[in-house]
Amino acid sequence: MNDPLRDLYQEVILDHNRRPRNRREMPEATHSASGDNPLCGDCVTVYLLVENGKIVDASFVGLGCAISTASASILTEAVRGMTPAEAKAHFDRFHRGVMGREEDPRLGEAIALLGVREFPMRVKCATLAWHALEAALADSQKEKS
Repeated sequence: MNDPLRDLYQEVILDHNRRPRNRREMPEATHSASGDNPLCGDCVTVYLLVENGKIVDASFVGLGCAISTASASILTEAVRGMTPAEAKAHFDRFHRGVMGREEDPRLGEAIALLGVREFPMRVKCATLAWHALEAALADSQKEKS
């Protein structure tokens, strides 16, 4: 029996993998961080442009599986317009969801990625860009005004 919600979530992931949003380097980034998964070869760098206390642009580059690519794409769309504190809270909600502790509707399209919790080997694929986001937010570069 087909589950329409599961089918929708899978389509969200496939769409972001086929047509990743914001996949580009960002030389003007004020914050960036990279992450890799040596077990499968996924690697990602997340770039943020923070001005006047808001994330005005977010992008990523990297190579990875469909889950990893879709996750980075969804993340860069989600954090635009957030403050760094709001983006950190969004990371925390996502992490709790992937770990099976909470399913917060404020995750938006990222909720489609929570199905990976049923496949422990894929959790790192889904969280790689999000951990890079967390590291980028802790980046010591100065905010450009």
